[in-house]
Amino acid sequence: MNATSPIQPSETSIPLERDVFLRTLVRELAGTLENVVGLDEASGFISVVGQRVGEWIDAEYRQALHTPQLTRDQVAAVLVDLKRRIQGDFHVIEVTEDRIVLGNRACPFGDKVLGRPSMCMMTSNVFGTITAQNLGRSKVVLNQTIAQGSPTCRVTVFFKASTDADAADGREYFRV
Repeated sequence: MNATSPIQPSETSIPLERDVFLRTLVRELAGTLENVVGLDEASGFISVVGQRVGEWIDAEYRQALHTPQLTRDQVAAVLVDLKRRIQGDFHVIEVTEDRIVLGNRACPFGDKVLGRPSMCMMTSNVFGTITAQNLGRSKVVLNQTIAQGSPTCRVTVFFKASTDADAADGREYFRV
């Protein structure tokens, strides 16, 4: 018989907690979808979830700010704030008459986003839904993403029709 007690699972230093578990779950779900139905279809499925989450977040901010509709500057502030709350590091690069350009130094999904570009549809749809619901329409362009290997993200959110918006490769959203 061994004189030492066996190590108990609770005594190990496995890096497992709710946040890591949930980010890994989303990563594996996105990867499974990408492998089974392809990147475009996986992005579509994640887009549906992102739209619903965007509608929920938009309603929460409107209620908290006591307004039926956010202004352009409030939309920009909300997009940054919501990402901050989920441990992203988004910041406004510029706000013009037709767009908001955001940068990001840290993905809320952390390293779990690497190689899973479909997960970026959460950002696209949340940003697109909030912007469209408040400013009438939006087109979100994921100019560069951490998921695709860039050290940072750059996202352009157009909210008015323009030559630049028409030429940009992105997803369009409209007020419902």
